[in-house]
Amino acid sequence: MSYKFGNAFSELMKIRNVDDDPKEEIEIKKSKTTMYKTPIKIEEVISEALAARAVAANDLWELKTGRRQKIFVDTEAAAALCSLGTPMTQKKDEDGEYKSIPYAANFAQMVSITQPWECKDGKWFLPHFNLPNLEKRVLDVLHCEKTPESVAAAVKKWNSDHLDEAIADARACGGIVYSPEDWLKTPQGKYLASKPVVEIEKIADSAPEPLPKNDAAPLADIKLLDLTRIIAGPTCGEALTEHGAKDLMVTAPQLPQVPAFVRDSSHGKHSTYLDYTKPEQKDKLIDLAKQADIFLEGYRPGSMEKHGFGAKDLSAMRPGIIYVSVNCHGTGGPYAERAGWDQVAQANTGISYVQGQAEHTHPKLIPVFLSDFLTGYLAAFGAMIALKKRATEGGSYKVNVSLDQSCMLALRQGLRTDDYMSSPDGISPEKYDEYAVYDNDTIYGDLKTLGPVIKMSETPCKWNGTTPELGSSKPEWW
Repeated sequence: MSYKFGNAFSELMKIRNVDDDPKEEIEIKKSKTTMYKTPIKIEEVISEALAARAVAANDLWELKTGRRQKIFVDTEAAAALCSLGTPMTQKKDEDGEYKSIPYAANFAQMVSITQPWECKDGKWFLPHFNLPNLEKRVLDVLHCEKTPESVAAAVKKWNSDHLDEAIADARACGGIVYSPEDWLKTPQGKYLASKPVVEIEKIADSAPEPLPKNDAAPLADIKLLDLTRIIAGPTCGEALTEHGAKDLMVTAPQLPQVPAFVRDSSHGKHSTYLDYTKPEQKDKLIDLAKQADIFLEGYRPGSMEKHGFGAKDLSAMRPGIIYVSVNCHGTGGPYAERAGWDQVAQANTGISYVQGQAEHTHPKLIPVFLSDFLTGYLAAFGAMIALKKRATEGGSYKVNVSLDQSCMLALRQGLRTDDYMSSPDGISPEKYDEYAVYDNDTIYGDLKTLGPVIKMSETPCKWNGTTPELGSSKPEWW
């Protein structure tokens, strides 16, 4: 089926700000059926974000070689990326057959209670229970047990605005369910609506810095220092590695992780342990940052500044740095310093409201973590736009993306009117096999997983290495 570009691609091309029409180099193959049981246009917005990401990579390739490549994206494979994690990864059993890996019990429990619940005033609120520290803070506010029945009863005792304030004051995580229209009337919604979906800001002057001469891939020999975890930030890192970047993941042993997401968003990366709260290890991180091209972080605004790793700090120690910030609510507005995850963004921006309306019931979450993956791809797009600016104009740049903005972009595409409720909620086995990558001899066993879905005619997207064990590499570039 022929593909008609929507306004997501147009929005991103305005941010790219090049006087051409790259649609001629892109082919998007539209699936005959809708992938997921939701009116949200997941296939379209993800496919157009991936196409825009590939155009940004093409711009860098043209700087290196003078040539441009053809780009191909399949909407079914693109949408399936939002199911990465257990649904898209299989493990070889003793009989040599690949079988789906079940969710961990604690993850399934988290999902069962991280849902919209009705408040005393008739509005709905989603408390978020991911990670032990945030879970404890929510439970301390609600004074309840970790069961759906107990959480529902506890939320019912609160007015939505009072609960929202209490959760924020406790530095816990959650959000009121708004309709898309009501969200845009809130101070945070108004603030985000005034900003581009990907913000790229020049934060310091420096001389133009040509791209590395290695023409094996658009980002070959670009060094990415990656201080992110749990889907959105790691997805950005993995996306950049698909175009040839070297991603050094930095975490600390005491930081909580979700193993399935580490497994499925770390392909082609190296992983090391450094705790920047310890002086000697902080010095080592500074040394790595001085050699990096991109610094990627996924913390609340202001958090990195407290440790000397804010955007201005990095631009001073490494002129020409591209500083990429991934968060839930953006870098300004009353929600800026709040914690947030995909489900909270769905609740706040109106996606869960829309899903509930489509199912003729109360607010519900859509079947996949759309904003997490979309935000990661938008961050990669922004990083590459900034790299081109550095190469041609000079300067250090800050790239801001947020889960809320990604949800808002998805909603701006309009809603489906086809028979989406009869959708399969997943990729076909044939399409999965077409894009599957065999990742053998990992610490998780022999794996089969959905691989890169962007196809480029000269530099196919690929993973240069298996998914690593956390902390398995030395804190050094290679």
